[in-house]
Order: sequence, then C-alpha cells, then structure tokens
Amino acid sequence: MSSDTITQKSAATAATAVRPSMTLSGAARELDLKRGEFDLAVVLGRIRTVGDGAGGQRRVTREEIERVRGSEGFPESLRAGIRAVGTTEGAGLMDISPARFTRLARVGALTPVKFYLNRYRAVVWLYLAEELRQFAETETNAELLTGRLPGTLRARLEEGQDLRARNWRGRHADFLLRQSEDPWERVAAMASLLDPVQLAEIIRDPYERAYLNRLKPVPRTSGAPDSPVARIVERITTADDPDEIRWLRSSLLIGLVQARAQRPAPRPAPRPTQEPAPLAREPEPPVDAVIDASVQESRGLLKWLRRRRA
Repeated sequence: MSSDTITQKSAATAATAVRPSMTLSGAARELDLKRGEFDLAVVLGRIRTVGDGAGGQRRVTREEIERVRGSEGFPESLRAGIRAVGTTEGAGLMDISPARFTRLARVGALTPVKFYLNRYRAVVWLYLAEELRQFAETETNAELLTGRLPGTLRARLEEGQDLRARNWRGRHADFLLRQSEDPWERVAAMASLLDPVQLAEIIRDPYERAYLNRLKPVPRTSGAPDSPVARIVERITTADDPDEIRWLRSSLLIGLVQARAQRPAPRPAPRPTQEPAPLAREPEPPVDAVIDASVQESRGLLKWLRRRRA
C-alpha cells in the first residue's frame, strides 16, 4: 500500500472521529424540519442537544442527527409525534365540542405544549395531537368527554380556575432542567419562573442574583422590553399558583445548597490596598549654612546681653 493511500485513509479516519456538532438551525435543515417543529422536538426530548462549553447556543451532534434520521418511519413518525394543534382541531380529534375542550384544558385535564400571541395579542394555546388522541382513547376519561362534567370540575370552572398557564410552566420547567447540566444553571432555570421580588427574598446575596440573571434562559418573546407583548409573556411565564410557588421556592433553596457546595458565585476581585503616599519634606539646608546661622544667632545674643549690663 502506497504512502499516499495510507495518508488519505488516516485523514478520513480523523475526520470521522472529530464529528463536529451543528448549530440548531443547521440541524433543523439537516432533518428537514421547520424551525418551530425542531424547537418543539427539542422541548419534548425527541432531539437531544448539548452545550458548547462556553455558555453559548446549544448544538446538535452528528451522532444525534444520525440517530434521529435512522429512527423507524423518519421523518413522518417524528412529525406526527410533535404535531401541535389548537382548540378547534384538538376538539375534532377528540370528537368533542371546542367549548368542552376549553373547559377540560382550564381544569388541567389537558396540558398545553406551547403558546403564541395572535395579532390581537390574545394567547393561543397549542396541544400535542398525540396526547389528545391518547386521552380520548383512555377508558377512564370517557365520562369527561360526554354528559355533564363532574361536580368538582364544574365548581372549579365557576370559581374561574384556569390551569393552562400553570401546566405549561410545569412542562417548561422540566425542559429547562433537562437542558441544564450545571447546578447554577439549574437554579437559574427555576429562578426564571419566579417573580423578581420573591427571588430577592430567597437570595439575599446580590452577586448570586446577578450571576443567576446572566445564566437565565433567553426570554421566549421577541417583543421589546416592557412592551404589551413582553408583559403578557412575562405574566404567563411567572408562577402565580400558591402550590407552584411553594414548590419552586423549596426546589430553589435545595438547588442553591448544591450549587454553593460546588463553587461560589463569581465576585469582583478585591481591590489592592494602596499605601498612603509619604508627605513631601522640604529639602534640608546644607550643614555649613546651619552652622553659620547658629554662629550669627549666638553673636546677636551676646550683643543683646552686653547692652543689658550697660
């Protein structure tokens, strides 16, 4: 075998061993998915991502691309598993009215997988078609699909209960924790769902709060800060249910203990102590000048004593 052939084979082996990872947009193109479909597949754990080790955007390895492409029925099976539908289409899949579908979602029987704001700034909830079909096919749910709802559920609806946002936050929290490999990142994921006032009550150290703010997940809204869209998204992504808040607070405290045990939050380097500058000293006169001045002073004193005696 010639040396050129050996060199080519070695280069091919090295290129295979490196297997560089891809950006999220590049992976979406490789899998022939729209970016929204790809993002939802990542949220659901159907596509695994990895950190780049420098706090930047997450990436997808070539091995993961090949795993997904090699799955049975790809890409139809993947698209079917991440298909998200709204209220009307979801009600059709379950063979119920849109009004009943909404009531079931409000009491927490159905969990949204994502949401968006339409042109009127109204929140539109989307649900996994696969989960809706499974719900409708489960025998224990039959009484929820026909006839009157149970009295306990009707009472909750009359009280104005709406658990759609809370259930979405629970699913979103699971996703954030799966993506977080560092204990401080896990704390930041939970902190992102709490009101800043509550966060300040739990974490008194300003350096820890600043560190968590840097590690927080990127907000889901593209609206400008303090815009109506941003405020609506903030309201949805911030915990407001008492049980949910208690769980987040306790999980946050446990996570803080673990994170602090691994390493402290970064702090600014202490400023070096500076010694006070020495006071400026006037230059000392030459020794001859000092002696001459002393002699002149002594002569003057003798003349003054002689005049006193006279």
